[in-house]
Amino acid sequence: MAGAAECHLRSMNIRKQLTWTPPAGGNRFSALDSFVRAAEDEDWTESEIQFIIDEVVEARDDAEGLAILVSYTRR
Repeated sequence: MAGAAECHLRSMNIRKQLTWTPPAGGNRFSALDSFVRAAEDEDWTESEIQFIIDEVVEARDDAEGLAILVSYTRR
């Protein structure tokens, strides 16, 4: 059953946009910390936040991880 839940999370289509400012000069993990705090403040669900954490952690490098976070940012 864990596989089904994992599959569901990996295919989650989050359309929310977060209001936050990515920290300047940090890596993807410091930006992720800031992103998670902002998402919690805006009442994102635990599964939405975990999905994004997984995406950023699995990114090839900081640039890709930061791009993922920016894609969920309200412009």
